[in-house]
Amino acid sequence: MATIDRRTDFSILRYANCWEDPLLLLNGLAIKPGDRILSIGSAGDNSFSLLTADPAQVVAVDISRTQLALIALKKVAIQQLDYPDLLGFLGFRTADNRMHLLKSLEGHLSAHDFAFWKAREKLIEAGIVHAGKFERYFQLFSRKVLPWIHRKSTVERLLAPKPAIEQEIFYYRRWNTWRWRLLFKLFFSRLVMGQLGRDPEFMREVDVHVGKTIFEQAQGHLRSPLAQKNFMLRYNLTGDFGELLPHYLLPENYAIIRQRIDRLMLCEGYAEQAIRRYGTFQRMNLSNIFEYMNMDTFTYTAAALIAGLAPCGRMAYWNLLVPRYVSHLANIPLTRLEQLSETLKAADRGFYYRDFIVEEKND
Repeated sequence: MATIDRRTDFSILRYANCWEDPLLLLNGLAIKPGDRILSIGSAGDNSFSLLTADPAQVVAVDISRTQLALIALKKVAIQQLDYPDLLGFLGFRTADNRMHLLKSLEGHLSAHDFAFWKAREKLIEAGIVHAGKFERYFQLFSRKVLPWIHRKSTVERLLAPKPAIEQEIFYYRRWNTWRWRLLFKLFFSRLVMGQLGRDPEFMREVDVHVGKTIFEQAQGHLRSPLAQKNFMLRYNLTGDFGELLPHYLLPENYAIIRQRIDRLMLCEGYAEQAIRRYGTFQRMNLSNIFEYMNMDTFTYTAAALIAGLAPCGRMAYWNLLVPRYVSHLANIPLTRLEQLSETLKAADRGFYYRDFIVEEKND
């Protein structure tokens, strides 16, 4: 991605949460105690979740200093705040003392990161997990578009617990209206998503009908009971997580992560630069970084990452709109674990992704 950082504004907060399912990473990477993990930073959530597998180290790497400042804020909040205050501070629960809590973290954040967040009082006061560009995109959909399609009671009925057959019947009889099909495809089109959700630069390599592709992915998930307790879907449809929490903040996971939080390192730059700085890794969470690359950059980056992956090491990543498979490149000592990948994809709560790939380096 030699030029994406020059064509894209990385000063804004793009993602306040990770919109990828950490359970796929934990089950696909098969992390062993003592492994070292390279993890794309984004909002930090999945890097935190990887700590539950008892690795020796997780290096969260990102080219965005803003995203790293967010991870640093979450890391220190996990370290220093008690559980109720943590949930309130981040925005998962109501709170009226968020700036006070930020002030209590001053001596634990770097001077740069504390100044960065102190200057963004409105983001902190609103709850930082609601402050990213992508979160505002979902909020716009749930608050301005979805009410033209369905009532709140209908949304709650879709998300309510029910047998699989009833979920499917409800989807086809009550949910899948012509307005839903039309407005969903328009809102999640290439143009609207590029401008309001992601970035036009991130869509450069896309050559599919974006709205139609994401609609088809969503349809399969909304018909399934997996939709009923999906914290990501609830946010997509309501603009809030309700009582649901991401994996890293579930009480049983939070306690473990807090004990191991010092194993998380932050690294500014590209993934291959983290390898040069930290050395070989046994596992890699690569998010969906390959989608943003042309084929030449993809080939170069894949080779650099494989060089930094230990023998029998695993990498995992997603394809959203652009098909990229490292193991399909020529002369690559990597094998795709097809059955495992397909099994995990079927359970993916990140329903908008087209594929999830786990690949293992040859011995």
